[in-house]
Amino acid sequence: MVKRYSQEFKDWAVRILVDRLADDGSCSQWQAVREIAPKLGVANESLRRWYEQHLVVTGERQGFTREEHEEVKRLKRENAELRRANEILKTASAFFAAELDRPAR
Repeated sequence: MVKRYSQEFKDWAVRILVDRLADDGSCSQWQAVREIAPKLGVANESLRRWYEQHLVVTGERQGFTREEHEEVKRLKRENAELRRANEILKTASAFFAAELDRPAR
């Protein structure tokens, strides 16, 4: 079952993780995630992904933000739709061109 967490909760959880990492320089990201996630009642992987997305949004790591990812998905769908429309138009123009080439009776 998929749980949905509010963006405010995700931001709060990431702030806790960021503060933990800043306070203890010897603590690795994974150690901090394993320590904090159970206390918040979230999966380790969820907290890790939220943190990775935070790094992308803040520019500390390269990657796509959620908005950019959604835009790419939308553009891919639009591109596929335009390709289908283009194929239909090509087929229709070939059909009508064949009709024009037939001799009139």
